[in-house]
Amino acid sequence: MPHQNRVDPLGQLHAVSAKGAFLGNRGILHNDQQEIVAQWRSKAWITCQLEFKGREIRVKGEESRVFAQDSYSELFFLDEATAFSAGHRPCAECRRDRFNEFKAAWIESNREILLAENPAIAEIDKIIHAERVAEGKRKRTYDAQAGSLPAGTIIEAEGKALLVWRGKLLPWSFVGYGRSQALVSPSTLVQVLSPASVVRVFAPGFTPQVHVSAYS
Repeated sequence: MPHQNRVDPLGQLHAVSAKGAFLGNRGILHNDQQEIVAQWRSKAWITCQLEFKGREIRVKGEESRVFAQDSYSELFFLDEATAFSAGHRPCAECRRDRFNEFKAAWIESNREILLAENPAIAEIDKIIHAERVAEGKRKRTYDAQAGSLPAGTIIEAEGKALLVWRGKLLPWSFVGYGRSQALVSPSTLVQVLSPASVVRVFAPGFTPQVHVSAYS
């Protein structure tokens, strides 16, 4: 059985066999039986490379040290757009260049909510955490006009997660994106899964990496 460590755009954890392009970390979420017993242990939800300093993290638990004792719980994402939707941001160690790019873009796009010239990443993490988690540890969402959402944003409609990408709405799944859905009117209100401050980062042109299926 696969571990319960594949993350969907709502930030929920699932036991499916699909591989991921990025590794995630929210702290130690599993017990000695490798069962998920928590949703997070830290407000710093990060997205890492699958390989760093010669250590490869394999997706299949039997091939690796996934969910080892006294080690963080390895989570996996289809792509960076999924990770951002779930509320994760780039790691400052293994993805330093991407982290610096994201932090600079986040500060520039969110000056109205965090006025410090160069805030610590912990302050940004607090804001993103408040945007991704509602009472009862539910996913926090918000409504926005469809036409206002930049590429890379993930929304929910009729119980399905959809990626906004190149003028299309692409159904999300653990193995990739499906065929384009009918576009809605730009003025239609839709439910947005990606945190609001992150969507503001996407608007000027910071674009998340997406699965190759989005280009087909």
